[in-house]
Amino acid sequence: MPNEEKPEITDSEWEVMRVVWALEEVTSKEISHVLQEKMDWKPATTKTFIGRLVKKGMLQTEKSGNRFIYTAAVSEEDSLNTLKAGLFHHICSRAVGKTIADLIGDATLSHDDIAMIEEVLQNKKKDAVDQVVCNCVPGQCTCKKDHGMNCRH
Repeated sequence: MPNEEKPEITDSEWEVMRVVWALEEVTSKEISHVLQEKMDWKPATTKTFIGRLVKKGMLQTEKSGNRFIYTAAVSEEDSLNTLKAGLFHHICSRAVGKTIADLIGDATLSHDDIAMIEEVLQNKKKDAVDQVVCNCVPGQCTCKKDHGMNCRH
């Protein structure tokens, strides 16, 4: 069975999903209230994004009286995993380490976060390779410029 491609969601749609994930069952009015404060969106803007997310299958809707209740059709964890996989799919495999280092360098982390990252790195050392192989195709490879290395394509 082929892998089903998950729909990409925009930054604005992420804002809506974060509200739904946090509140679990929510009305458009409740979503609008949160995003009015954070994003200064009008209710019509929020409803547009809700509609897009329903069409993409990211939100489920159930009628309750004269209002709709929205719930997430996908978990936050699954969505984050899709986002991470997409990031690494779109860059050269030789750039993954630097990208991860840049992300860590830019993030605000607790001591517990740093301890967790250190543990993951210690475990990764067991499977580390001397050199990561480029996964680019000719015409997209920038290894010579970015890494000072020639690739065999």
